[in-house]
Amino acid sequence: MQRRHVKHTTSLEERLAEQAQRLHAEARSLPPGIERERTIRKARQAETGAHICEWLNSPGLQPPD
Repeated sequence: MQRRHVKHTTSLEERLAEQAQRLHAEARSLPPGIERERTIRKARQAETGAHICEWLNSPGLQPPD
């Protein structure tokens, strides 16, 4: 079995931010309940992932010596 190789045209940070926006919009259209809360949680996780990517790619972050 072979792996599929995908060439992304946008950065992981951008894809996570787009996913977070899409999930927030989806959550707004859902009625209050478990499914809406799950969607909001996924959106927050995507936002957190985007922030972590931004932090890891920041110029102030130095590799350990």
